[in-house]
Amino acid sequence: MGSSPNKLILYTNYTCTWANRANVALTELGIPFEERIINVDGPRPPEFLKFNPRGLVPVIIFNDEVIIESAIVCQFLCDIYPSHLCPPPTTIDGALQRARISFFTDAYWTKFHTILFRLFEAPTKVDEENVVKDAINGLVKEVEPLLKNANPFFGGSDRLTLAEVMMGPFVIRAVTLSKFGVYPTSLNEQIESKAPNFHSWAKAVSSHSSITSIFDERVIVKRSLNKRHRMRKAAGLDD
Repeated sequence: MGSSPNKLILYTNYTCTWANRANVALTELGIPFEERIINVDGPRPPEFLKFNPRGLVPVIIFNDEVIIESAIVCQFLCDIYPSHLCPPPTTIDGALQRARISFFTDAYWTKFHTILFRLFEAPTKVDEENVVKDAINGLVKEVEPLLKNANPFFGGSDRLTLAEVMMGPFVIRAVTLSKFGVYPTSLNEQIESKAPNFHSWAKAVSSHSSITSIFDERVIVKRSLNKRHRMRKAAGLDD
């Protein structure tokens, strides 16, 4: 990587769950970087769109190379800066651990978290509880077994791993939105009773300083309530 320090610029926004991934990774890695905040609620600056036509965050500029998309950004950082987050894929153990992390993040995302998005447009309380039931079923079947050796983090680690970098910003939102009734409070109750491995893992993740330092509970709850209102209004469910 040369004798001179690498220059790293992060374009992010703390209210964006995807962008939070890069912040968590950089915090854990302890890498010096320049942070630039992009307003995700309005038009993107023209200079930002020049090197990132998608207009999404996070984006990092590593020296002069532009890297886009949260999963790619985080994996790149793990490759450039080997650490506790993710072992290098140059050994069998390292490659296997990366595969386990990738499968875990896919299972969490496809079998649990994306189901929760249906709550924003569920027309009745009964429909909401049915969504919770579907999400919990996916969680218990697909995700819970993958956390049997969490201690407290993925794979028995006592420090955050790439699994927490990728899913931690989503976990803390799910837990918080259920806590404040944006999601049904039954979500947290059923997690605790039916998925003890996940419950313990989520509790550790949601209290870790690298996750909480970029999570403003009040702001996220307010934004989520507004999002729910917009989606329900668009679906003809709210006046």
